[in-house]
Amino acid sequence: MPQSTNPVSERDPAPRIGHPLGDAPMPRPTRPRSLAIAAACGFGLSTALGTAPARAQSVAEMAARMDAMQRQMQAMQQELAAMRRQSGAQRAAIAGEARERRALSREQARLAARTEHQQRSAQVGGPGGARPAMGAHTPIILANDLACNAGSYALGPAVCFTPGGFVELAGIARHPNLVSDVGTDFGGIPFRNDPRSRENELRFSARQSRLSGLFTAKVEPTLQVSGYYEIDFLGAGVNSNSRESNSYTPRIRQIFATLDALDSGWHVLAGQAWSLLTTDLSGITPLKEQIPLTIDVQYVPGFNWTRNPQLRVVKDIAPGLWAGLSAESPQSVLPPSPFAAPGIVNLGNAGDAVGQLNTTTTYSNNSIPDVVGKLALEPGFGHFELKGLVRFFDDRLSATNLTATTRLPGHSETAMGYGIGGAATLPVIDKRLDLQVSGLVGQGIGRYGSAQLPDFALKADGSIAPIPAFQLLAGAVAHVRPGTDVYVYAGWEHAARAGALNATGYGSPTLVVTGCDVEGAASGTCQAESRDIRQITGGFWHDLYKGGFGRVVAGAQVSYTERDAFRGTLGIQPSTHLVTGLTSLRYYPF
Repeated sequence: MPQSTNPVSERDPAPRIGHPLGDAPMPRPTRPRSLAIAAACGFGLSTALGTAPARAQSVAEMAARMDAMQRQMQAMQQELAAMRRQSGAQRAAIAGEARERRALSREQARLAARTEHQQRSAQVGGPGGARPAMGAHTPIILANDLACNAGSYALGPAVCFTPGGFVELAGIARHPNLVSDVGTDFGGIPFRNDPRSRENELRFSARQSRLSGLFTAKVEPTLQVSGYYEIDFLGAGVNSNSRESNSYTPRIRQIFATLDALDSGWHVLAGQAWSLLTTDLSGITPLKEQIPLTIDVQYVPGFNWTRNPQLRVVKDIAPGLWAGLSAESPQSVLPPSPFAAPGIVNLGNAGDAVGQLNTTTTYSNNSIPDVVGKLALEPGFGHFELKGLVRFFDDRLSATNLTATTRLPGHSETAMGYGIGGAATLPVIDKRLDLQVSGLVGQGIGRYGSAQLPDFALKADGSIAPIPAFQLLAGAVAHVRPGTDVYVYAGWEHAARAGALNATGYGSPTLVVTGCDVEGAASGTCQAESRDIRQITGGFWHDLYKGGFGRVVAGAQVSYTERDAFRGTLGIQPSTHLVTGLTSLRYYPF
């Protein structure tokens, strides 16, 4: 039997119970291999037991670091948002400051232009521009950056004074004879029954010569105060005449003060000035009125104006938009003869000498000032205005039947007048041709027209009847060349019938007008009352000399005026006309 090759069987022939192979004997490992296996098992166990705590610690540290990073990122985001908010506030503040600086710069530029125009207007007082300086002129800077420009003089450290005015010799020729100086009474043109209608008139006059002065100061950099006066010699004293001494008295044209708040755009005027109803050349600014260039100081029928005491407030609403409101001294124009108020009605009173009024004229009864409002717009092409006027008229009716048992008590009457108007000035050809048109319509507006048609008449019961009317003016001024202007104007003023159908009303068809065209006819046969006054006129101004010694200007004007009356008895409508020629030679020394 062959020998077994299993060494184990020889050393331990006894079987091991429970071995997986049953009763087969299990081989015994050698010693070196047992040590290696034990070492490997120990290393694996130690590794497993050592890395588990380390891995848990690493995860916790990473989570903590991530939380810290998230908190840091949130803090940085909050800080960035705060910086953005602060930057936005700073940008808004910088933009606001820039807007304020631009607004202040615009106001300063507007004020500089306004001051320059006022100074030029004060220097000139008429057509054309101011004389050039003798040489290069450096403005004198006074308190609060007030600049005294060429033609102005510093009065101390804070006030600029700008003199103005001119010396004039005017020549006047008219047919018929109005017995008037350089101002024309358009409503007084005589009809053919008056000897003056067949006479000529010729006279010279220096009475329109003018003197003016503008005082300007800045109380603060944005608060300016100004004072202006302007006089001529067209007043007449009770002993004034043209026979030998030709002594006539000075009269006030304008004298007022203004306060200009440059930062807020508010302007206040107090004193005697052109009415707010008068059309302006630019904005709503004193000394910028659009006055016809005529030599005639009554200007043109249809021109809306007065010069009277007033309190005016103007606001610069926006660039190119202004609004103004004024309360102006009231007076009423009453119809001339043949108008006659009943004996129980008192419409006006003679002036009181002790009260410093003219005793040779009458003053109407008024208890409320005239109120004028205006909007002015300059959209970039021309100048446009919308105007409104409200007036109030008063009279007093005395008690009647004083000795009877049916005595009627006296009482006062008040009626309202109004006017709505507009104006437009268009530079058709830049610096060459300017067109203008203006108008006013309403009732009781006669005072504000050059023709001086009446404001109101009376009804049969003695109450006031405002007269419906309109006033229109159109004109063109051509700047032919530097120093030469040519102008033409056409104006029309109309009044309608109002009140009673007798001499207490206006324009009654029962008035006798049969003698108006008969030379030498009694005045009682020509009771004509004006319905329409129309005129067309033209003229020119030309600089004969303009230099360092002032300016010499020559001008001429010709006009044709029609006066039409209401139809009276027998349907007759009287009409008359006037032809006037005027010349002017002026010297502007300032």
